Amino acid sequence: MPVRPFLLAGRPERSDRVHTVLSPWDGRPVAEVALAGPAHLERALAAAAEAAPRLAKIPAAERAAALERARELLRERAEELVQAVVHEAGKPITLARLEVSRALDTLTDAAWAARSLGGSVEPLDAVSAGAGKVGFVRRVPAGPVAAITPFNFPVNLVLHKLAPAWAAGCPVILKPAMETPTSALLLGELLTEAGLPEGALSVLPLEVGDADPLVTDPRLRVLSFTGSVGVGWALHSRARGRRVILELGGNAFNLVCEDADLDAAIPKLAAGGLAYAGQSCISVQNVLAHRAVYEQVVQRLADRLRGAVRSGDPSDPAVLVGPVIRASDADRIVRWIAEAVDGGARIVTGGGRSGNLVEPTLLVDLPEACRVVDGEVFGPVINVLPFDTLDEAFARVNRSRFGLQASIFTRDLATVLRAHAELDVGAVVHDEASAYRIDNMPYGGVKDSGLGREGPRHAVLEYTEPRMLVLRNS
Repeated sequence: MPVRPFLLAGRPERSDRVHTVLSPWDGRPVAEVALAGPAHLERALAAAAEAAPRLAKIPAAERAAALERARELLRERAEELVQAVVHEAGKPITLARLEVSRALDTLTDAAWAARSLGGSVEPLDAVSAGAGKVGFVRRVPAGPVAAITPFNFPVNLVLHKLAPAWAAGCPVILKPAMETPTSALLLGELLTEAGLPEGALSVLPLEVGDADPLVTDPRLRVLSFTGSVGVGWALHSRARGRRVILELGGNAFNLVCEDADLDAAIPKLAAGGLAYAGQSCISVQNVLAHRAVYEQVVQRLADRLRGAVRSGDPSDPAVLVGPVIRASDADRIVRWIAEAVDGGARIVTGGGRSGNLVEPTLLVDLPEACRVVDGEVFGPVINVLPFDTLDEAFARVNRSRFGLQASIFTRDLATVLRAHAELDVGAVVHDEASAYRIDNMPYGGVKDSGLGREGPRHAVLEYTEPRMLVLRNS
């Protein structure tokens, strides 16, 4: 198969090293990409630093137009991206098509963000020292951005870094996940073809040992990372002198109240926990069910997992649960399940594996502390735990070290508003699973779930700085 080049400051380049991408479904080689090394990264850093002042002067209308052209180019090559996601990420094809469709929305919102990025007028005369002065604030590009993305949404999460950074006028160096580099390289081609100028974008598949300057080099002003908690906070501790945006994950809790519409809730909870084998940071991991409906929730979820959820080959449009990305992840997931069972938990259905395919699993009677509840499973596992009062349920959510998203199923608006006020999370979703996300919402979490917000209109603020002008007007 041909070796795909990487993108260095807007130009395709090759090296004498090649990385072979393997399918998580059957282990066969599905792509080969040229590996970048330290010398290539240094050239990308120099190009980004040189380009930053020039890019900052490009009018917002031109930046928006490039994003709109990229959206049309992506639409034309959508199926190529879909196939890359299916084969490299093992994502079921129906979900891969949904991801690419969402990416179109991400570009649309980023173009809007470029056109609407404004400033403010500050009332300096609100204090006596400001008499005769007026203050204007404009937002200016923060400078070169380092972006590091994960395997699980290799199209849309890449664009959630690249599109708002370009909307703000910042050059970007992207390190895509080594499991899924092809879609990122395709997106780099599309954005370059759409009109991003030389120096605006580098997409470099890098081994971890070669990527350290993305965190430490002072020419980079922003680090945006999506990935694991341990890696994210370690990078944060080392990225001194620059802004850091972290989207790190969670163990999402979904509350099912006594008055919930179970006919609507159960399919959403099952799909939200099992789609793409649960490899989403807002996947339904923990279901807190009021004791009055607990048995119904357990039985109906079990029936759903056994009868309506299909696992297998990700190229099959009927499949919801494909393989997890690595054998080591499958090992970890079944080990965590076994630990919970050793502590008293009961497997209602599932619990086994075949290769990288982990069975959709439902657990009950869970011990007070176990990794399958308190950690981030990142697998097709749903835990159901009972609660008696809202105080108890809210306290259980807030004890978690994570705080990304939670959901609540209830007909009582007052309960929803109370959840929104009291749950220590980045978002509360009503009558949808925690896995629900719209690409223009401010997305991110608190506590170990990260820092900052994504969603182009919100992320563009992370890639810009407020610059003040104090003007004498009398």
